[in-house]
Amino acid sequence: MPQGRSVTKSLHLRVWTPSEIILDIEHANWVNLELADGGGIGIRPGHAPLMAETLTAPMYYKDESGKHLLFLEAGILQVERTRVTVITNGLANVEDSEERPDEEETRFDRLARALFAMLNAQPGDSVDVNDKQG
Repeated sequence: MPQGRSVTKSLHLRVWTPSEIILDIEHANWVNLELADGGGIGIRPGHAPLMAETLTAPMYYKDESGKHLLFLEAGILQVERTRVTVITNGLANVEDSEERPDEEETRFDRLARALFAMLNAQPGDSVDVNDKQG
């Protein structure tokens, strides 16, 4: 490591709207958001600089007190080495979303089971991706 350069172990996370600061945390361990290009992104200290558009979706983050969730309106993400800023119109109403954050893992589990079933299926077998049974 070059002399004089330290490794930062936390992020300064800020979420704000034109009228208020929703969140301002000095020591976040990581942040996960959904980007408008259809992919998600995980940000840790030292991440490369980035500007991107975010979707109306959950933002997950972890700090000294544990893991947290904010459901945000679409916005703009700016990442610097030790700073993450999300500019949004505000908190989103979870009821307005197609899928609630707590249903995300259940949906993922169904899709994973369907994928494994398709990989193990014999030619001519059918697989129901909406099967909610294990």
